[in-house]
Amino acid sequence: MATVFFSSELIKFTGEEQVEVKARDYRALIDELVTRFENLDKAQMMEMAISIDGLILVDPLFEAIEEESEIHFFYFVTGG
Repeated sequence: MATVFFSSELIKFTGEEQVEVKARDYRALIDELVTRFENLDKAQMMEMAISIDGLILVDPLFEAIEEESEIHFFYFVTGG
């Protein structure tokens, strides 16, 4: 199963640092996470950047997830 690692900000909503998921694409991943963790907001999760196996993706809508993938969600950093 793929492993999702949560940032300290997301741990506040999940209570866990990492979980294993069955999802094999980005959409299924989001659905699985918001179903498992009712405090996660689907819209907010879809607005976050994601890293799959070290590759940062800003628009991952159609990305596949391999069985041994490592996934990290993170907030966009803004500057000015």
